[in-house]
Amino acid sequence: MQPAPIQISYMGFPGTTGASYIHYLVTDEFVSPLHFSHIYSEKLVHLPHCYFVNDYKQKNLDVLDPNGLPKRSDYGLPEDKFLFACFNQLYKMDPDIFTTCLLAIKLRCNILKRVPNSALWLLRFPAAGETRLRAYATQQGVQPDQIIFTDVAMKSEHIRRSALADLFLDTPLCNAHTTGTDVLWAGLPMVTLPLEKMATRVAGSLCLATGVGEEMIVSSLKEYEEKAVSLALNRPKLQELSDKLKAARMTCPLFDTARWVRNLERAYCKMWSVYRSGQQPRHIRVTENDEEFA
Repeated sequence: MQPAPIQISYMGFPGTTGASYIHYLVTDEFVSPLHFSHIYSEKLVHLPHCYFVNDYKQKNLDVLDPNGLPKRSDYGLPEDKFLFACFNQLYKMDPDIFTTCLLAIKLRCNILKRVPNSALWLLRFPAAGETRLRAYATQQGVQPDQIIFTDVAMKSEHIRRSALADLFLDTPLCNAHTTGTDVLWAGLPMVTLPLEKMATRVAGSLCLATGVGEEMIVSSLKEYEEKAVSLALNRPKLQELSDKLKAARMTCPLFDTARWVRNLERAYCKMWSVYRSGQQPRHIRVTENDEEFA
């Protein structure tokens, strides 16, 4: 019924609504590049840096206290293994992954076979997925003790224990979104492969907004595997990346909520200005040096 003259999609669904009555989609230039605009029914509103909002500085500042970190033994995690992790919901390893390109679990199986004394940490998210994934990993030649499942934890505990892993392996067909911000706030580096659709590019945007994202983004399945293996086998390089990520948390755009709010307000003003001038909705790019909407 269009009760408002401007109707905007944001955050609830990471993709186009396909609805003629939704005029704009709030996103960013990495997640929804203009050269992919043909797959969106909405006009794109590009926020600076990353479109994904969070308030870890307010709610989860305690996570940065190194004295409060748990130990691997608290969760039955091996002390002597290189620990890859993926805390995304298991549905993101969907049937297409298994029957076509096998993007997620097969890549991880390849990586586990190439990195000596390594394991993959997954969540029972949901628990029903554990049996099938274990069976598939066994078929791919991965040893049973290389796949470790733990239960889902409360938010603060989940972020805190994420730091126990060595490297996060993102799922390409549907990225880590909230989970991505969780692990980056925990100081855990990731490897992510952006594709075309919005849900496949969010983790890359999160990484870039930390200021060290170029080191975590790859452009092909082969590069995904090689990056994960090379970081696992070069611990000083991985530690350097983790240290840079941890050092950036308090100042980088990704975790600067007040900055994000100012930019969203600029976006609202720009959309309203277009409407008041009698123009049809159009793609909008928000910049932080736009004095008209400062």
